Amino acid sequence: MSLGLRLEERRQLATLSTAQLVPPPNNNTRCHGNRERSLMAHQLENAQRSTQIDLDSDAIVEARRDLAACFRMAASLGMGEGICNHFSAVVPGRDDLFLVNPYGLSFDEVTASSLLICDFEGHVVAGDGMPEATAFFIHARLHLGKPSARVAFHTHMPNATALTMTAGEPLLWAGQTALKFYDRTAVDETYNGLALDADEGDRIAQAMGEADILFMRHHGVMVTAPTIAEAWDDLYYLERAAEVQLKAMSSGREVIPVTRALAERTAAQIRAEDAESARLHLASVRRRLAKTGSDFAS
Repeated sequence: MSLGLRLEERRQLATLSTAQLVPPPNNNTRCHGNRERSLMAHQLENAQRSTQIDLDSDAIVEARRDLAACFRMAASLGMGEGICNHFSAVVPGRDDLFLVNPYGLSFDEVTASSLLICDFEGHVVAGDGMPEATAFFIHARLHLGKPSARVAFHTHMPNATALTMTAGEPLLWAGQTALKFYDRTAVDETYNGLALDADEGDRIAQAMGEADILFMRHHGVMVTAPTIAEAWDDLYYLERAAEVQLKAMSSGREVIPVTRALAERTAAQIRAEDAESARLHLASVRRRLAKTGSDFAS
């Protein structure tokens, strides 16, 4: 179904109460475990909020397409994990709403029109379905607690996640790609299992602090950025940096980091061009997907 067809549906949905938009609870707890609060609907079945908002501006449509492109390219690069993991972005022009993928779709199934718009109280205000519980509790609390994080990508991508399982700092600052992240990372040393409540979401946001990248011990990574393009760029290069480092570590030879002064200088050089480079990177992703006939933009 095309995005154009779905736009009219979302205009109609915007006039409904929130209670009509929140799906009924079910017993599917895959990826969540068996805790009682494992599903969003269980938490929000009595919530109501009427809303009259325009969700179809050009900026929002483009944000949907950009985010969907990130899901599709992440899938093609092996960064997804089943129907788990989640990307979110604060809705352009709205500080109280965010886009997020619906529970049940793998990354390679996500389209622009399938993305949900939620508020920070847990209501789905546009879209079919509901977010995964951990997606809401991590991303909503992160966007609320860290306003600079307009975009948040959480994955269990294999190479970066492998570094969350090793002792010491995840990145050794030995490769040029890794230096893109110098002085921009934090490590959450506390693993509490699945994030199924706001308290755990708040704790994760606090662990991240002012960092852009959070390595979550025994879990995965969180990448935050002011734009979708910059989040994608960081996610892509973080996994590449981790992959190269793991190859070096597996050689059995000593891994040699650069000096602090050189790391700082190189990081500054990279960061000076990051925003524009990221914009061009995401534009390239969209062109590549379009050439394959992908329906990501629908």
